[in-house]
Amino acid sequence: MDNGFFEHLLHEFDTPLDNSVLIFSLILFIILLAPILLKVIRVPGIIGLILAGVIIGPYGLNILARNSAVNLFSTIGLLYIMFIAGLELDMNEFKKTKYKSLLFGFFTFIIPLAIGFPVCYYLLAYEADASFLTASMFATHTLVAYPIASKFGISKREEVAVTVGGTILTDTAVLVILAVIVGSSQGGLGQAFWIRLITSLAIFSAIMFLVIPRIAKWFFRKLESESTSHYIFVLSVVFFAAFLAEVAGVEPIIGAFVAGLALNRLIPHSSALMNRIEFIGNAIFIPFFLISVGMLVDVSVILSGPAALIVAATLTVVALAGKWIAAFLTQLVLKYTGVQRNLIFGLSSAHAAATLAVILVGYNAGILDENILNGTIILILATCVVASFVTEHAARKTVMAEDGSLPRATERGDLQEEHILLPVANTANIGKLLEFAVLIKDRKSPNPISLLSVVLNDSDAEANLQKARKELDQTVVMASATETDVSVIATIDYNVASGIARISKEIMADTIVLGWPKKPTILEKYIGEKTESLLESTDKNIFICHFEKPLVTHRAIVLICPPLAQKEKGFPVWLGKIFKLSQELSLTLTCHCNKRSEEAIRMLMAQSAVSADVRFMNFDAWEDYWVLSKHISVEDIIVSVAARRGSISYMSTLDRIPLKLEKHFYENSRIVIYPQSFEVDSLYEEYL
Repeated sequence: MDNGFFEHLLHEFDTPLDNSVLIFSLILFIILLAPILLKVIRVPGIIGLILAGVIIGPYGLNILARNSAVNLFSTIGLLYIMFIAGLELDMNEFKKTKYKSLLFGFFTFIIPLAIGFPVCYYLLAYEADASFLTASMFATHTLVAYPIASKFGISKREEVAVTVGGTILTDTAVLVILAVIVGSSQGGLGQAFWIRLITSLAIFSAIMFLVIPRIAKWFFRKLESESTSHYIFVLSVVFFAAFLAEVAGVEPIIGAFVAGLALNRLIPHSSALMNRIEFIGNAIFIPFFLISVGMLVDVSVILSGPAALIVAATLTVVALAGKWIAAFLTQLVLKYTGVQRNLIFGLSSAHAAATLAVILVGYNAGILDENILNGTIILILATCVVASFVTEHAARKTVMAEDGSLPRATERGDLQEEHILLPVANTANIGKLLEFAVLIKDRKSPNPISLLSVVLNDSDAEANLQKARKELDQTVVMASATETDVSVIATIDYNVASGIARISKEIMADTIVLGWPKKPTILEKYIGEKTESLLESTDKNIFICHFEKPLVTHRAIVLICPPLAQKEKGFPVWLGKIFKLSQELSLTLTCHCNKRSEEAIRMLMAQSAVSADVRFMNFDAWEDYWVLSKHISVEDIIVSVAARRGSISYMSTLDRIPLKLEKHFYENSRIVIYPQSFEVDSLYEEYL
């Protein structure tokens, strides 16, 4: 019995492994240990995963074969990389850099093609078709190193957006060429082929950019609280888009990227859904893809003879040289720094998925020989290693350059003092307010979002305090999904307003986010008593919010800014948070203000390097709010700036802004902001 048991146990470890549980366990251990072990010698984790794939793959120790399960997870990982690239693309920044992306896309496509063809045709002595197909392979690249940019928090920088945009342009061009080659091998390039290709791509684009966003918006609105369903829906869209792209005649990776673009505005970067997408992708699917890339590498081809070695070395040098020259020319034309050039080169130098697609098609069609195929596999390993090292080195330098400005920011108090306080009256309605607070919070701020419950000081105060703390602890679970630090405060006071004011001073909060009362009959009392008391007892920036629908389903943000609002102390703080909200939701921000306020807003935009799409409309009719209705849709978020009595920008008409919004724009989501003002009697108050 014992011998039978041991024989059975040993049989389970026969290579290549065929026990699915054991295979999955091995992959997970590699994903866990490879980055940790290589981190000691400062080697990027991506390289560790690729090298692990080489070792356990069919051409290494043959521990794992490229079976259907491995291929499935590998495909999912590749589609995930492209999807996240489309999802994390700052659409406002991309609109600004579309011509720069087009320039880089042109360089990174035409230069490798121009270098590769003569090298393959004259130096390696291949036929014209084989040379052109191999040269087009040089023009492709896969964003293997993109997770490194995401990890360092630089995925929204201009040079990254330019690289991602250029990647899609060049890969699309090459994959269309591939579709043409496939069409040619299957019966020529007649008129029917071109009509079918153009029609199918047009239908695919219409479905992805017209139909899918509407379905997604409806889904997120109807199932607002079903967070698990949100993730499953998004994943379904990704694979459906990949399938549609394949049907349309291009590679599935284009479909995955387009799915990211289609859902970009509906999934804010700071949202819980985005956190789930990135976490699962970075933990499971993307590492699976990187391991599978390593499993393709046959190291023995290097020893098979000088021909294979010469082809592999030539392909690798040409591939890296073409991408470096493209990055260098982009640097010269766009006046980028050397670090920015290296970041572009690092992100665009890795060859994997699209490269394999081109070469395998040529090999299966008999256009390319085995030396090109094996040389391409070596090229994939070499370029992935170079891309990972260069990207990580450039990313570190970029972050260090950004961090160099932090001490000055801290001295000004811009970063150090950011602390958002969110008083909670009803935990059942806290979801949208907490989501709003997460979106406007500076990710570099060391302070958490503080949830506050004020319990009235009566005979049941202690019991109510304990109940309030328990309810707030449950709310923290909601925030934890976004990896945002949240602290819980429950306190006793004789009235809610004084409790909020006292705690805001104790924790040195600079922003207070309040909910909007639901009944208009209560509104006047609320604005007249509770908020008025809070405004008088604290000088913080106060946001009073009502969100009619999920934040991601809105169309635009309308900011109504009174004269002299730029003179208030809290102007840069609240405006910076509205800019961030616009960027996170990828919404156009339209400012209704006078010329002087516009100049101040533009100046702050330039100083902060804001990428939001901001537009301006001159507005002076403060006695007639209704005139704005012709510029506002029910899908817009209305942000109206008010003022404290006695402040620089105060006008008597501002007292009625909440009531006017409630009356004329009751179907809209709306925010009223009371900015922090300069304290006239601050010296006197120090002695009170």
